[in-house]
Amino acid sequence: MVKCSTDLIRLVFYNPRGFDSFCGKGAAMANHAEFDAFVETIAKLRAPDGCPWDREQTHASIAHNMIEEAYEAVDAIEACDVAHLREELGDVLLQVVLQSQIAADAGEFTIDDVCRDINEKMVRRHPHIFGEVQALTPEEVAGIWDAVKMREREAAMGEAAGAEKPDGLLDGVPTSFPALMQAQKISRKAVAVGFEWPDEAGVWAKVAEEIEEFKEAETSEDRELEFGDILFALVNVARWNGIDAENALRATCAKFRRRWSFMEGAAWARGERLEDLSTDEQEELWQQAKAHERGMGSWEGVERAF
Repeated sequence: MVKCSTDLIRLVFYNPRGFDSFCGKGAAMANHAEFDAFVETIAKLRAPDGCPWDREQTHASIAHNMIEEAYEAVDAIEACDVAHLREELGDVLLQVVLQSQIAADAGEFTIDDVCRDINEKMVRRHPHIFGEVQALTPEEVAGIWDAVKMREREAAMGEAAGAEKPDGLLDGVPTSFPALMQAQKISRKAVAVGFEWPDEAGVWAKVAEEIEEFKEAETSEDRELEFGDILFALVNVARWNGIDAENALRATCAKFRRRWSFMEGAAWARGERLEDLSTDEQEELWQQAKAHERGMGSWEGVERAF
């Protein structure tokens, strides 16, 4: 028996076919009592007789925790550490529920509002599942998603017609994003309104143009700005090729760290420190690391090689 609107929200939120289950069609909906218990725990911690530390927290005071926990969850994903991922997802959930409880205490919104809003957004942005729109490929789905987002923005602008100035196209891209992620979001939004090259050759021409401007820059400030332009142009190259630039750079950083660890281990096995080797000796170990990588096909067990 569904007791309240919150139960109905969770019913749909946790199950894409939740309405069918609610109406007696399809599989029975699982009970998420543990989630409710967790919400109650956080509410008790924030209560007047609760934890002094939790009671004094504000949205701003714990904002950095949201970023830290999200990055730790990503690290667990990239390490294929399922047990650690379970823990880190719990930490991310803690930030969501605690921020929502802070808002509830201030009369701003509740965790139910958060669930309702995100559920409505997911239904609205998946008309190929919950409506009559057809989409057979991930690319078609991405196009539908962008089109729905654009309609949402246009609707919001219409509602704010009497205001001094409606939100701009890029106002929804947080400036707190890592720069590479921010560049991807900005680029994608600009393309959604037609600001795009006719073909990939135009993108590469822009990269070449920015490189030349970087070479011609006379001051350190100008070189910094021009280098940023090169990076932004390369983000567009990635977009044209269906590559997530943030993920690509993270993968390269991880690859460099693995190879560096191999070099340190190889030097240690010879009774030497990597920092004491010449550049040529370090380059030799680097090439060994690359050959080792190609030979193994993966880096599992690298630590045991020495």
